[in-house]
Amino acid sequence: MQGAVAEPRMSAVFVVSGPSGSGKSSLLKTLLTRSKNLLFSVSYTSRPPRGAEREGVEYHFVSRDDFENRIEADEFLEWALVFGNYYGTHRSYLDCAIREGRDLVLDIDVQGARQLKNKLPNAVSIFVLPLSRQVLVERLRGRAEDSEAAIGKRLREAAEETRQYRGYDYVIINDDLEEASSRLLAIVCAERCRRERMTSRIRPILESFGIQE
Repeated sequence: MQGAVAEPRMSAVFVVSGPSGSGKSSLLKTLLTRSKNLLFSVSYTSRPPRGAEREGVEYHFVSRDDFENRIEADEFLEWALVFGNYYGTHRSYLDCAIREGRDLVLDIDVQGARQLKNKLPNAVSIFVLPLSRQVLVERLRGRAEDSEAAIGKRLREAAEETRQYRGYDYVIINDDLEEASSRLLAIVCAERCRRERMTSRIRPILESFGIQE
């Protein structure tokens, strides 16, 4: 277990997980266009780019040796080995969010989410579920990125990941992209209004009434 880090002085850290093909990426893309003051953490990975993936957009692509050196240097808030490749969240994104006073959004798997919650217990965790296994199969095949063997492996992994949904604060069933996107935005808005996250804005209002706390 890596050492704990100080709780960030920001509104919230949002952790989004779900099986491959559940629609996480589409939901997050919509969220980032609808909600201001969010910083999306681009994960590091040791796997090569796929299709039209771009460096610094979908992932930061590094060699396996480079990734392992960064692990040794404790550069990651969380990291995991998934399908034989490393994935991780670099600490610099948290530092940047704190510095700029923005909320941080992460798209990470269940292993990484557990690590992050251990370090940042107040992080808000959200699990995205497809409507059914069959829907997941159709989405994975529709992407035309993987062989049938690879799809079978992803489905087995999806079953294992789905069992972990109870460890999350919120669950979104992605039965309709528009409705699911609205639910995700509602979670972000509600969490931003938590009393403990509003302290800096509440204080001057109380002072205007002569109330000291």
